[in-house]
Amino acid sequence: MHTQAPGFWDDAKAAEIQMKKVKDLKKWVEGYQTVKQATDELQLAFDFCKEGVVSEEEVDAAYAHAIDLIESLEMKNMLSSEEDNLGAVLKIVSGAGGTESQDWASMLLRMYTRYCERVGYKWTMSNYQEGDEAGIKTATIQIEGDMAYGYMKSENGVHRLVRVSPYNAQGKRMTSFASVFVVPLVDDTIEVKVDPAALSWETFRSGGAGGQNVNKVESGVRLRYQYKDPYTGEEEEIIIENTETRDQPKNRENALRLLRSQLYDREVKHRMAEQAKVEAGKKKIEWGSQIRSYVFDDRRVKDHRTNYQTSDVQGVMDGDIEAFIKAYLMEFGR
Repeated sequence: MHTQAPGFWDDAKAAEIQMKKVKDLKKWVEGYQTVKQATDELQLAFDFCKEGVVSEEEVDAAYAHAIDLIESLEMKNMLSSEEDNLGAVLKIVSGAGGTESQDWASMLLRMYTRYCERVGYKWTMSNYQEGDEAGIKTATIQIEGDMAYGYMKSENGVHRLVRVSPYNAQGKRMTSFASVFVVPLVDDTIEVKVDPAALSWETFRSGGAGGQNVNKVESGVRLRYQYKDPYTGEEEEIIIENTETRDQPKNRENALRLLRSQLYDREVKHRMAEQAKVEAGKKKIEWGSQIRSYVFDDRRVKDHRTNYQTSDVQGVMDGDIEAFIKAYLMEFGR
């Protein structure tokens, strides 16, 4: 149906889904036009260079610009699943090892929020639990922006830190772990069934970053959901904690959204597993395995899935992780 057709907005939800499709198509058209313009400009620069009007450096710059745009469009083409267009819920959990691991978890949180700021994604903190002495035990952020889940899903797994610990008096090299879980952030266009009978709620005083009065009200909510896998019949309790605001109803609403995101993610994982059976020749991606090592003293960050590595440790910790994401998507994106 044409968006200008009479009665288009009578069914608001259907109209919203249609508008989203139009917007997505428009992005592809604009992407193609941008790439075409850059390649045309490169051809012109090359022709002018032969005539001595344009320098070789300018041709090199035009070439680098065109390649960058083409690779960016190629990378988006690797993200063709429905869920890739959605936002992302990214949860960080510190591993065993107390203060050292909790400090590592907070460094990863900073890395991801910096990355979001670099690429123009909006992020909000939906849960934050401080560590015993430093760092965090766990934190969850919601990320919204163009293909946020498509890009962030590459971060799913265990991240390993090796460094001389500032918390160790002997100055020994310590190894710490933190797990990162990424699921799609569902919106109103995604249908997810939640069984009200399987839901229960608890409230608690939310600690963490919130000022002096944050502990005085039981605004934190804990949602418990008795999940039964529709395919295997296995039962599991899903627990979601939300401490985002001082407003308990808002926290409940957001916890429900995060639950819907998890249930949707399970359905997506099932679909992926079914697809993997069909495409048995493709490399298997282990979601829970160790994916990347950050070795501070050797100035090296290495991704174990793609073997991409860099010596710019500080840049990575400041959110410059685009090259890791790109390497992952170009190898495993489809």
